[in-house]
Amino acid sequence: MSIAIIGAGKWGTALHFAISQKLTCKITSRTKKELEHFVSLQDALTCKYLIFALPAQMIRQWLAENFVFDGQKILVAAKGIEQGSGAFLNEIYSQYVPSSHLAFLSGPSFATEVMQSLPTCVVINSHNETLSKELSAFFPNFMKTYTSTDVIGAEICGAYKNVLAIASGICDGLELGNNARASLISRGLVEMQRFGLIFGAKEDTFLGLSGAGDLFLTASSTLSRNYRVGLGLAKGEELSQILQRLGEVAEGVFTSEAIKQLSLKHKIYTPIAHEVHEILQGKSPKQSLYDLLADR
Repeated sequence: MSIAIIGAGKWGTALHFAISQKLTCKITSRTKKELEHFVSLQDALTCKYLIFALPAQMIRQWLAENFVFDGQKILVAAKGIEQGSGAFLNEIYSQYVPSSHLAFLSGPSFATEVMQSLPTCVVINSHNETLSKELSAFFPNFMKTYTSTDVIGAEICGAYKNVLAIASGICDGLELGNNARASLISRGLVEMQRFGLIFGAKEDTFLGLSGAGDLFLTASSTLSRNYRVGLGLAKGEELSQILQRLGEVAEGVFTSEAIKQLSLKHKIYTPIAHEVHEILQGKSPKQSLYDLLADR
């Protein structure tokens, strides 16, 4: 069975570690990494199963420049909505790969903890249930897998929770307390669901691992890069400085713009995501707090 991971950042490397517990798994990236079974991109693309761990904002260009469909079965392990177009990842990938060959990974799964073989649960989402079951068999025992056919619901949860994690980081950075964070996260879950239902997501998805599970994780830990962006903003740091210090992509920064565009287009009430976007554009976090509390 030939499997390759495209992208050797923290998450790609963690997935490589996890899948290698059971199967031989290749991995590739733009720059050479000292990893077992590291191969060239050309070699990786010949594999039957490909796991894409590339940032959401670069995937359209990457596919256009590098990918030709030849029957490969794809698991997308990134989360986000494309800035500018507002396109969901399944819409982008579907231009290059039949939906029957596509699946999307979701659920609470920090790369650092996966690398330590700590237990978690993830969901493989696909319109092709047979493919979901095939991919589930790749994961080690410490990663319990579930399957779902709600591709758009899982995708929206995975993208939206990053924006809410920024809001949660701001909340904690302002030292507003546990009550405030719990209120923010719970209302964020409602907002995320309101947004997702407009696009045909299933209600149950938002209360499961892809929704509440991933949101609770990402919005409450410094292991989350988006949460750390919020902490920095609350301290008055410039966004560019925060991102430079992270040295990683914080998808919530880009997704906030996409959510704003889609919310305006479809007339969806998204007050928390709106204020996160405003703060990223320079608005005072304290003024945003006042506006959120005053909003009825």
